[in-house]
Amino acid sequence: MEFTDIDRDDLRNLLEEIGGSNMPFGKYGPQNYPPQGVPIHDLPPEYLSWFAERGFPGGRLGELLSMVFEIKQAGADEVFQPLRNRNGGRFRLSGKRKRIVDFEEDEEEG
Repeated sequence: MEFTDIDRDDLRNLLEEIGGSNMPFGKYGPQNYPPQGVPIHDLPPEYLSWFAERGFPGGRLGELLSMVFEIKQAGADEVFQPLRNRNGGRFRLSGKRKRIVDFEEDEEEG
């Protein structure tokens, strides 16, 4: 099914399925982003392009990743915003920066 050949109900169902799917393996899987991995709609376009070049995984996951790639390639990434809002915002791919404050150096200078 092409992204352009989809009707409103099919798109709604597809988005719900995409919204409930997380990357189960690899760089963005649960090993690096516990407990479930990165939601597939928040995967970086470069990662999806890598799969597009080398082949998406088999099964329903591959179909969903392919659809997410098509949607992002078409510049329609905003269709995922309601899913992100429902889940508390875009999934953070970079870790939180640790804030280190060293007051000892300041005390020695003053």
